[in-house]
Amino acid sequence: MTQLTEAPINPDKTPYLGSLTALTSLFFIWGFITCLNDILIPHLKSVFTLSYTEAMLVQFCFFTAYFVVSVPSGYLVEKIDYKGGIIAGLAIAGTGCLLFYPAASAHSYPLFLAAFFVLASGITLLQVAANPYVAILGKAETASSRLTLTQAFNSLGTTIAPYFGALFILATAVKTADEMKQLDAEQLSAYQAAQAAAVQNPYLFLAAVLFGVAIIFTLIKLPKIKAAEAQVLGVDDAHTHSAWSYTHLILGALGIFVYVGGEVAIGSFLISFLGEPSIAGLAEQEAGKYVSFYWGGAMVGRFIGAAVMRQIQPGKVLTFNAVTAALLVLMTMLGSGHLAMWTILAVGLFNSIMFPTIFSLAVSGLGKHTGQGSGILCAAIVGGAVLPVVQGLFADRIGIQQAFFIPALCYCYIAYYGWRGYRFQAK
Repeated sequence: MTQLTEAPINPDKTPYLGSLTALTSLFFIWGFITCLNDILIPHLKSVFTLSYTEAMLVQFCFFTAYFVVSVPSGYLVEKIDYKGGIIAGLAIAGTGCLLFYPAASAHSYPLFLAAFFVLASGITLLQVAANPYVAILGKAETASSRLTLTQAFNSLGTTIAPYFGALFILATAVKTADEMKQLDAEQLSAYQAAQAAAVQNPYLFLAAVLFGVAIIFTLIKLPKIKAAEAQVLGVDDAHTHSAWSYTHLILGALGIFVYVGGEVAIGSFLISFLGEPSIAGLAEQEAGKYVSFYWGGAMVGRFIGAAVMRQIQPGKVLTFNAVTAALLVLMTMLGSGHLAMWTILAVGLFNSIMFPTIFSLAVSGLGKHTGQGSGILCAAIVGGAVLPVVQGLFADRIGIQQAFFIPALCYCYIAYYGWRGYRFQAK
């Protein structure tokens, strides 16, 4: 089996435990922030009277940042090491959160979209640095398990975020265009101020947290492992001039593209879907709380998966989860009422191990190209920009429920990657 050379610090010693604990906090933070998008989408859709396609521009701008920033971030991490990338990512994300304040004050949807892009750029750099760092800090054969465990805390953030967002962002009911026409100037000003504050205060708090964590990471010591030092034993990479030479990486990037696209597409439509009279007929704030079940399932599944993949080959677990998720989405499309509601929420449980497993299988054996490979994989997260918009186009035409065929197809490809795709060697 391919193994990474051991870093100067023994991965079984406590220094690695401390480092992994610090890194785990980052997974929680970016999971929390990313999942708040699912709450902001219906809020902004109502405030700006948007179609589903227009509302999905939030995810388009957020996840486009991954495509634009990921590969340059990979090269940057190779130059300034993982710790430097983490600190820079936190600072950029904090700046993005601050931009939500003027966007809400100006009542400007384009400025909101710009803020999402900057915020996501910081999170992209964080992911490019943190994901391979976790994979390297320990034995290669347990990389999938280790990354899955840290991703479980990412899911803890995504589980808490919808409830937090529902309480604070969706607390003030959004008025229709006709209702706003009936307000006088003073009432309209007060209403717009309340809507702005509902977004401003949570994101000011998040900015403070991000800058605070950046300072902490500046002060603490982490094992110095540069991307270029992560050499591979038993693999002749003399003729592989870049990460693009590895077929299993490219197929893994496509796996990340469809996984993130499918997961985000489902999460983005959950509140609207649960509000459908034929499904659950829930009000926005109540539906927002149920989104926590979707992300909470991913958290539980990752804790379970971290243990399971120490005993069962990660590729087999990935295939099983993908097939099950596809069947659940199909049941959602064909069902109604609480059956359709709970089958779509249950998909989160089987999403759990997909990202960390695809990621670790795809970077396995890249050696000195690990940093570049991580950048390519994180660029593929742009699937979260593309596929929700595609699903939005179909939702506007054939309805929300039938538009879920998009993530169903995504899970079919992921099942293939877990079964065979990751086994391909370098070109």
